[in-house]
Amino acid sequence: MHLTPAHKDQALVLFKSVQQRLAAAFEAIDGEAKVVFTSWEKAPGANGQSGGGGTMGVIRGKVVEKAGANVSAVTGDKYPALEGEYKDKPYFAAGVSTITHMFNPHAPIAHMNVRVLQVGDIFWVGGGADLTPFKRYPEDTADFHRALQEACSGQESGTYEKYKAWCDEYFYIPHRQSTRGVGGIFFDYLKGDFAALLAFLDAVSSAYVRVYPQILQRRCHLPYTDVDKDQQLYWRGRYAEFNLVYDRGTKFGLLSGGHTEAILVSMPPVVKW
Repeated sequence: MHLTPAHKDQALVLFKSVQQRLAAAFEAIDGEAKVVFTSWEKAPGANGQSGGGGTMGVIRGKVVEKAGANVSAVTGDKYPALEGEYKDKPYFAAGVSTITHMFNPHAPIAHMNVRVLQVGDIFWVGGGADLTPFKRYPEDTADFHRALQEACSGQESGTYEKYKAWCDEYFYIPHRQSTRGVGGIFFDYLKGDFAALLAFLDAVSSAYVRVYPQILQRRCHLPYTDVDKDQQLYWRGRYAEFNLVYDRGTKFGLLSGGHTEAILVSMPPVVKW
């Protein structure tokens, strides 16, 4: 089944809404800084003759050290898969992705992405959300997972447990022999009725937009020491390592000719090794 222009428009309406809601949340948490939006277009000739682009939204303030919320929609003649049934087929890919790095070591990093892809004659959706705290608080972990479990409640029995396990497997760092954080959910290659799939992406992204700012509000003003900050910067190295070495979204963005700054907005602003 092909995605119709109406399907693509519906997906982009959702993705842009998520971006705007996140921008408002980041601005409220920081109290002073504003999100700066930058539009970009896919470079001519990059990964085929097709195009597209997106909008990168970034905030840097006194409380929010760096946060991004990006929307993109790109097309290409050759899907950038290294192998498999989808390799070198024409594609459409659209989604919203967000990442947050706070000054305060008590405030966790978190990531969320939902996306729609069509390659050749097949379309699917994917995405997920995960929490990466330097200082772990059981109540934060519980609230985050509860929100994602509720987002999965409209799906078949066992969906949350399946996607939770998938997240733990995906966000594992082999060379560190550790998980990236306290998990969340991850899913990909979900196929079926477009309306139902888009409703699920809406549920996941809305759960994240609701619960993560609540966690930040309770953590971003707690007192911390210079030692806490120094250790946070080393912990951020794990996040950077995963995104640069293993993350499929980073690889897809770079191979598809996307905007480099938007793709790498997930990188911590300051990090140590």
